[in-house]
Amino acid sequence: MMRVPISWLKEFVDVTVSVEELAHIITMAGLEVESIDYIGLGKAELPWDPELVFVGNILEVRQHPDADRLVLADVDYGAGAPHTVVTGAPNLFPYKDQGRLSHPLKGVFAKEGSVLYDGHADGKVKMKLKGRSVRGVMSNAMLCSEKELDLSEEHEGILILPDDAPTGMPLRDYLGDVVLDIAITPNVARALSILGVAREVAAITNTPLRMPEFTLEATGPSIEGRAQVTIETPDLCPRFTATLIEGITIGSSPFWMQRRLLMAGMRPINNIVDVTNYVMLELGQPSHAFNADAVTEQHLIVRSATSGERLTTLDGKEHQLTPERLLVCDPKGALSLAGVMGGATSEVSDTTTRVLLEAATWEPTTIRKTARELKLPSEASRRFERGVDYELPPLMQRRALGLMQEIAGGTVAEGIVDAYPRPWQKIVLDLPPSEITRIVGVTLSAEEIAALLERLEFICELVKIPEAETVVRATAPSYRLDVTNLADLCEEVARIYGYDQIPETRLADELPEPLENSSLVREQRVRDILARCGLDEAMTYSMTNMTSVARVNPDDAEPTLHMRVENPITPEREYLRRSLLPVLLESFAQNLRERERVLVFEIGRVYLPHEGQVRPDEPRRLAITMAGPRDTMSWFRQNHAGMDFFDLKGVVETLLSRLNITKNIAFEPLTDDKRFHPGRAASLVHSGKDASQVLGVLGELHPDLRERLDLETPRALVAELDLEALIELAQPVQFHSISRYPATVQDLAVVVGIDVPAQRVADAIRKYAGVGLESLTLFDIYEGPQVGEGKRSLAYRLAFRAMDRTLSDTEVNKSRTKIVRGLERDVGGTIRA
Repeated sequence: MMRVPISWLKEFVDVTVSVEELAHIITMAGLEVESIDYIGLGKAELPWDPELVFVGNILEVRQHPDADRLVLADVDYGAGAPHTVVTGAPNLFPYKDQGRLSHPLKGVFAKEGSVLYDGHADGKVKMKLKGRSVRGVMSNAMLCSEKELDLSEEHEGILILPDDAPTGMPLRDYLGDVVLDIAITPNVARALSILGVAREVAAITNTPLRMPEFTLEATGPSIEGRAQVTIETPDLCPRFTATLIEGITIGSSPFWMQRRLLMAGMRPINNIVDVTNYVMLELGQPSHAFNADAVTEQHLIVRSATSGERLTTLDGKEHQLTPERLLVCDPKGALSLAGVMGGATSEVSDTTTRVLLEAATWEPTTIRKTARELKLPSEASRRFERGVDYELPPLMQRRALGLMQEIAGGTVAEGIVDAYPRPWQKIVLDLPPSEITRIVGVTLSAEEIAALLERLEFICELVKIPEAETVVRATAPSYRLDVTNLADLCEEVARIYGYDQIPETRLADELPEPLENSSLVREQRVRDILARCGLDEAMTYSMTNMTSVARVNPDDAEPTLHMRVENPITPEREYLRRSLLPVLLESFAQNLRERERVLVFEIGRVYLPHEGQVRPDEPRRLAITMAGPRDTMSWFRQNHAGMDFFDLKGVVETLLSRLNITKNIAFEPLTDDKRFHPGRAASLVHSGKDASQVLGVLGELHPDLRERLDLETPRALVAELDLEALIELAQPVQFHSISRYPATVQDLAVVVGIDVPAQRVADAIRKYAGVGLESLTLFDIYEGPQVGEGKRSLAYRLAFRAMDRTLSDTEVNKSRTKIVRGLERDVGGTIRA
């Protein structure tokens, strides 16, 4: 999100339309305005009444005659005699009993009837100002804090305005503003600044762009020999600049700067830090101010971290680093995480008098990985991970130094240290008008195309190609890192031409009736079934890396077993997955850090290369992950026991039942898969006419794997099933008549060896019971001295029913006798007395 105050935007481009129309225009051109925030104006959540809220002149502050913690302020707001206001604002106490102030303070004066926010309430609570007596003194007006005006959460003192604030001006006219909230998608990173948005507005509205005048007096000694830059990793740091300012005084930044920072969503800190943030918002180039006295020899070194190296960042957290982290250091050690956050040892403090200012460009992937893995997202990393203009650092340095000199004093060293090992390579593309016709659907001449692109600061030249049409040779500006091919150029032409100007082309004929895809219908049914079981659907990357694969299944972490992507979206997404689990389990682990109970499934393709095939097989798989308590926390449910293998098995059984896959299905013990806990895993097997087919595996993750994944749960349950096979086996539901005769129920306790799976016992019971067995339920398991060592008792409830009659006891007992004999023969079972 980029918050753009209209007043700031107008310094770069004239806005000749209403704010609402401007928001619509730039949204239609690719910059999505999510909301419009009105501050103090008529459409604001808290509008400032121009008849009641003014800029006031505080002439005198006196002690309240009957209250130590209150003062009386005489305020002139440009209409008649001054008003006396009773206030407890602590920032007025230093001025009490000085008589008439030689330099009156400016504040916000609100008359009786004003609607403001209650400064002492939690949240935003509106109140209507009413006159009242305060300890014997009548007060029918108010001096306002920032919270009462909905400017910030600050309410400890009143808002002090600049000395040049015009007394009596309605506050709405002085401070009212409008802020556009613009969503920044990856393809519009150029708009992460006021200048970037202004360029877009200028191009879209065909209005000239203007750069504010940047004044800088570099009258100090030359920086040569006083600061030094060394880049040890030029592939990760294309450019690094450094400048020096000395003799500064740390203090608060001026009101206008603080105001803009707050409107843009940033908190003011001090004048030096505020300047770096202000210029970053204005131009789009992040920077970092080092306390020069804390930088050994004023020598800045860009290098990779050493294994185990430590750095405490500005947020007070210590980080143990790996060689993947990029640092800015001095000869003694690390000073900052490059492009992400500064270090505490070189922080600008109240005693700082010399600042070494850095502005650089970084390789985006490195910054993105560091910010994400160390959980240090920042405004700087947001910009660097999307790409920053290589040519911007010198301009940023001049602008920032000029502002520092203006508001903090000091002397700027002459010159700049500019290490530029990888200069920006210009992108030059030849765009034939026929390509615009083919892709965009409009016919434009080369001259018209060039005019549109020049509005976006492309340098265009018309080039006549022998025996072909004239092409537009376009050179992309340095900040357009996203433009790399003709399709990108066509998009830019379409945006500025206007998507709404492209004519509609209707289809020549009616669309044919869509053909039903039964496979996709059944896939959607699987989704519905699992959702009804309480699972959420996940969608993860189809690409992974060998580290993630090895973490889950070391035997599979062989690059030759995977298809490698030639142009991966990031280096950590280099190989097409052979299993859903490596990437899904990473997401699963992240969710478990945030939530106590996680039940997730994913449906997606895996990619299985075969020798002699150019393309891999792409079967669909279903993965399920579960962890946490069996029940959600509730006042009427107190079962906090964790889920186990049988909860996962129950979900799989429900899925099979709803797909009507009930015949020839078995859960067989799985003992040779290192991913799973021994004895708590199974293979799902379908026995066909010719051969058995493994439909998937399910079970509890092995403790070693759980530790490698950093899963914060005592049990993690996982299944991966062959969705293609399940869909093929799924049967339509058929109607069966319900017997109107009663069932006969008997219980049977079978003692078997402890190594005999319950599934084998159940299969044997069904085998010998015959067609009269309607249902079979395992309801009790017992191990103990009554059945002997190495044995256990499995108690089943059997229900017998016939369609045409009530079964007699003789018939049921006959079936029971067959079952008992069969159990003894097949599984060595005996009936428990």
